[in-house]
Amino acid sequence: MFRHNPAIWLEDILIDLGLKSGIASVLSTAALVLFILLLAWLSNVILKFTIRTLVIKIVKRTTSIWDDIFLEQKVFTRLSHLAPALVIWSLAGWALADYPLWLIVIRRLTYAYMLIAGLIVINSFIESWYRIYMTLPISQHRPIKGYVQIVKIIVIIIFSLLIFSVLFRKEVTAIIAGLGVMASVILLIFKDAILGLVASIQLSANEMVKTGDWITIPGRDVDGEVADITLTTVKVRNFDNTIITVPTYSLVNESFQNWRGMQESGVRLIKRAFFIDMKSIRKADKNMIELVEKYGLLNNYFEMSQGDGRITIKDKKGRNSSYFSSGELTNLGIFRMYAVTYLRNHPMIDNDQPMIVRHREPSANGLPLQVYAFSSMTTLVSYENVQSEIFEHLLAMINEFGLRLFQQLTGEDLLNNGRTK
Repeated sequence: MFRHNPAIWLEDILIDLGLKSGIASVLSTAALVLFILLLAWLSNVILKFTIRTLVIKIVKRTTSIWDDIFLEQKVFTRLSHLAPALVIWSLAGWALADYPLWLIVIRRLTYAYMLIAGLIVINSFIESWYRIYMTLPISQHRPIKGYVQIVKIIVIIIFSLLIFSVLFRKEVTAIIAGLGVMASVILLIFKDAILGLVASIQLSANEMVKTGDWITIPGRDVDGEVADITLTTVKVRNFDNTIITVPTYSLVNESFQNWRGMQESGVRLIKRAFFIDMKSIRKADKNMIELVEKYGLLNNYFEMSQGDGRITIKDKKGRNSSYFSSGELTNLGIFRMYAVTYLRNHPMIDNDQPMIVRHREPSANGLPLQVYAFSSMTTLVSYENVQSEIFEHLLAMINEFGLRLFQQLTGEDLLNNGRTK
């Protein structure tokens, strides 16, 4: 006769078939357990299929990419993992009525499984919103990956405490109190994460660095673009395609150079010097001026007054600027003016930025002549080509002004000197 408890009903059937009571009880329990597991598996399959079918149809009909991201992160399909847990939770009492200890264990494990499934769904939900945030323009200036990781860690800690409380029947407050005793150990274990959290907040709040920035860190061989910023590390792809990871807090504790301002301004500084042999510097006499005029250099870039011999420099905007009288001219001064004029007429030099050709403090290697100008080309290859072109031209023209470059003697120089003697 059928009874309300399926386990007893099945056990009675087995006893009527001639089995002993103990064996019939075990077999009926095992059969019901297998039946419940089958129902749990079917519930997961059916619910997952239903969710996928309905969600995909809805997602395809919308133009927003938000639901596509939720679908990609499996937020909806992972909800189906709660179905088998609910089936086991509801039907375990029938199968394990005669085994109360096992029933308690199974229900605790099922409860823990539901918490784990909920944790996975929540983390997928958080990751989906992070992916949505990355599609917004503000994400280029405000990286939040470190904050997202912190939120995930907090969620994991909360659910871990709940799971521990369910499995071992302990109050959450008691668990937290016990963790307080181990606070020093926890701080030691999560030292990098805590320092990284503080550093991430500082980096984000002060807009010190973001993904895509070109940074240079002296002493760490870091010179490239920021590929990723996490809670504990910053990943940089160097221009030689090597990947270097540095602790996030090192960007706060140490100095680093961010080239974002240069990239946003659209100009890049050229600041390089070469050394001139000071013995080659002399006053610009008439012969020297005639020699320069022979090559058309002064005619192209300078004007000289026939009355007082005053020389003015031409620029491409038609303005003239007085520098000094002919009696004060030197071959180095004329070359400096020529270099400035050459830079002002160069198509890749920004005339709206400061520009000067100057000499620095003399040294044992000669007189440093420095070019200070801004290139309108900021990318590495274009910038280096412009800089090289400028210095190749200036180095090639310096002899026309009676100047000599200074460089250390080589073995060939000594050998040639010996042959001359």
